[in-house]
Amino acid sequence: MVLHGVSNENSLAPLISHLGLRLYHTSGDNSVLYDHDLESCSLFDKNGLAVPMETAAKVGVIFEKILKETVKLRDEQEHDMPLEQAISMVLERHPDLKLEGLDDRILQWCVCRLEAWFAADADEISLKNWDQEHVLTGGHGLMVDGYFPVIQALAQGLDIRLNQRVKKIARQQKGVTVTIEDGTQYSADACIITVPLGVLKANIIKFEPELPSWKSSAIADLGVGIENKVAMHFDKAFWPNVQVLGMVGPTPKTCGYFLNLHKATGHPVLVFMAAGRFAQDVEKLSDKEAVELVMCHLRKMIPDATEPSQYLVSRWGSDPNSLGSYSCDLVGKPSDVCERFSAPVESVLYFAGEAASAEHSGAVHGAYSSGMDAAEECRRRLLMRKGVPDLVQVGAAACEEMADVVAPLQICRT
Repeated sequence: MVLHGVSNENSLAPLISHLGLRLYHTSGDNSVLYDHDLESCSLFDKNGLAVPMETAAKVGVIFEKILKETVKLRDEQEHDMPLEQAISMVLERHPDLKLEGLDDRILQWCVCRLEAWFAADADEISLKNWDQEHVLTGGHGLMVDGYFPVIQALAQGLDIRLNQRVKKIARQQKGVTVTIEDGTQYSADACIITVPLGVLKANIIKFEPELPSWKSSAIADLGVGIENKVAMHFDKAFWPNVQVLGMVGPTPKTCGYFLNLHKATGHPVLVFMAAGRFAQDVEKLSDKEAVELVMCHLRKMIPDATEPSQYLVSRWGSDPNSLGSYSCDLVGKPSDVCERFSAPVESVLYFAGEAASAEHSGAVHGAYSSGMDAAEECRRRLLMRKGVPDLVQVGAAACEEMADVVAPLQICRT
């Protein structure tokens, strides 16, 4: 629901501009919390007392310093380690960065927000790779109308078959056969595989012959994070008019935060975000139990909070069509894992999706760009195989051409 990089540098910007979709700006380029600025947050402790914004801003600066020190620590280390361990080592080396009381609880909330970016706990995030993603300029923006209009536009003119879960992909010398659950088969010259990484890791799709070891090991080496949402619609907004409501605590697990969609869309909706192991725990609850848990958090911040009139609970970790939210960098991940994951197999199987984007993993524009790249590589190789001259250039060049004729991005922050 967020565009990471609100600028023409983003590969999706031409399409979003062409469709006239609205963006609500949530942060600038250097937000320590990645997709929301600290000044757009209202923080509370477990007793419902508001955290002074100047205190939160002060801790935000210290958190930035701690993260910068982890980079220095990484340069000294031969081997990878969990980011959580690196932060502990930094605090031991620099006692002046250690915080106590409310300041420390705010720091734990900052770690909680960082974990949400990776959809994994800090003890699973790689020190070597945590900051290697190329974050585009322009900050971040909420897609006010969601991404569905983008999907609709991209789907125009395509023959899309829904409700056909793939069970087997068999490659031959000059083509591929895809078999779905009811036994129906589709044959083609090549196949571009964009199923979520979690589905590939679960071996739900059988490959004949088996994927080569370099490809299967790449799938195994990539991590899959989980971030779930509990969206709640109320009769009216009763919370502060800020983008994020957060509760600080003694550990990242005791912290939490809500996205305020009312500010951007006008609808009285709060979305609670749960990442990592906490997201897995939420999936073990019924929808009603999950909402009760979330409302308990909300009432600690706002005691007179009313009951939601409607709610929706995501379960990305157990959904058979996803089995996870998006990829994450695990500790000790080989440096070439994304390159191996995105590489084609025998010029017949091509792989795309956010996990195939080394610089933009976990982002919609990363998935889109990798799909464009895979399609172009597939097209080029098929033409070579058939002896047809490559007279057409698509992909990034086409996007650049479109950027010259479409309207600018529609961005607001009021």
